[in-house]
Amino acid sequence: MLGTLTFHLHIPTCSSLKEKRGRIKPLISRLRREFNVSVAEMDLQDQWQEAVIGCAMIGNDRAFLQSALGNVANWVQAHWTDGDVIEQRIKIV
Repeated sequence: MLGTLTFHLHIPTCSSLKEKRGRIKPLISRLRREFNVSVAEMDLQDQWQEAVIGCAMIGNDRAFLQSALGNVANWVQAHWTDGDVIEQRIKIV
């Protein structure tokens, strides 16, 4: 099974793409390190104040994937202070 988690982020204080990358890159690195998930910026790469981040995890238990990705989502909501999470979605395939 494959579990995916997508975040739509709003970063209101960014004034350039370079500044946006400087805020998104540490988040991506931390998620990889802390939660052992594959992470990438998936959409809105050319917009200064928004980003879509995707996380993926493979496993053989739907409940485990749901729980693990839920932990990632909760961590981002609680610890990422550079902006707001507009939307988040978990899908298990």
